[in-house]
Amino acid sequence: MENTNSNWFLRARLKTRQLLLLIALDEERNIHRAADALHMTQPAASKQLKDLEDMLEIQLFDRTPRGMQPTIYGETMIRHARMALTSLSLAHEDIVALKSGLSGQVEAGVIMTPGMSLLPRAISRVKQQAPMLRIGVQLETSNILLKRLQRGTLDFMVGRILDQEDRSDLLYEELAEEPVCAVGRVGHPLEGALGLELKDMVKEGWILSPQGSVLRHRCDMMFRKQGLEPPVNVIDTTAILMITSLLQQTDFLHVLPVEVARYYAQLNILSILPIELPIKMDAFGIITRRSHLLSPGARLLLDAIRVAAKEMY
Repeated sequence: MENTNSNWFLRARLKTRQLLLLIALDEERNIHRAADALHMTQPAASKQLKDLEDMLEIQLFDRTPRGMQPTIYGETMIRHARMALTSLSLAHEDIVALKSGLSGQVEAGVIMTPGMSLLPRAISRVKQQAPMLRIGVQLETSNILLKRLQRGTLDFMVGRILDQEDRSDLLYEELAEEPVCAVGRVGHPLEGALGLELKDMVKEGWILSPQGSVLRHRCDMMFRKQGLEPPVNVIDTTAILMITSLLQQTDFLHVLPVEVARYYAQLNILSILPIELPIKMDAFGIITRRSHLLSPGARLLLDAIRVAAKEMY
C-alpha cells in the first residue's frame, strides 16, 4: 500500500519559492526584508507563507516585537527546506558535469565474480552516457581492496567486508550471494560421472585459494564435515590465468564462483562438474567510506551497478 504521507508535497503543490521564503525568513526574521531578498512584494510573501501554514494546519512563525521567530514546526520545515535545496543544487551540478562530458576519474575496486559481468555491464551503460569519464578498475581480493579504499586510493569497491575490518567508516550495501561449484578441464574423467560425491574427489589434485583465506577454510571444512581429510595434492594460487591454464593441461580440480565458472564454460575453457558443493562464499556488495564525498562520475557508475545487479540477480 502506498504511503500517503510520502507525496504530501505534491498534493500541496509545495513551491520552491516557499522553501526559499522559509530560509529567507529564518535569516532575516522580517517579512519585508525576506520579500526584498527574493525580489517579491511583501503581500505576495505573506500569502505564500499563509498558504503553507494553512496547508500544514500549523503556525510556522510567531510574530513578536523582535521579529518573526520560527516555532518548533517552523524550525523543522526550515531544516528540511535547506536539505531539499542543497540536494537540488547537487542535482544541477551533476547535470552540468554530465553535459560537459564528465571528464573526471573514477577508481573502482572489484572482486572476481562481480568483475566478470556485473561491473562490465555497468561500465558499458555509463560509457554510453559519459564517454569522456575515465574509469579505473582494480581486480583484487576484498582484503586488499579494503586497505586501498581506506587509504583513499579507491572511490568505492564491490566486494566483502571481512570480520577483522574496522567498519566505523564503511557503508555496505548488499548486492548478491556467491555460490561456488567444482570445475575441471573439458573432457575431465569426472565430467559425466553419475552420483558424484566428495569422497570420489578427495584423492584428486586440487587448485585452491592459499591457506588462511576464507574460501580455503570453507573448502577444508567441507571435506572434514563429511569425515574426509582435505586434499593433500594442492596447488595454492588465486591467479585466474594460471588456474585456467593448469586446468586445461591437467586433471586438477578447482572451486570457482558459479557465475565465473559459467563464463569460462561458455568459452569451452573448463567444465562444471555434476556435484552441488555444500559451501558458498559470503554475499558481496557495494562498499563506500562515510567520510568520502563521491564525485558525479562515481555516483553515476554506482547507480549503473545497482541497476545491473537488479537485472542480473
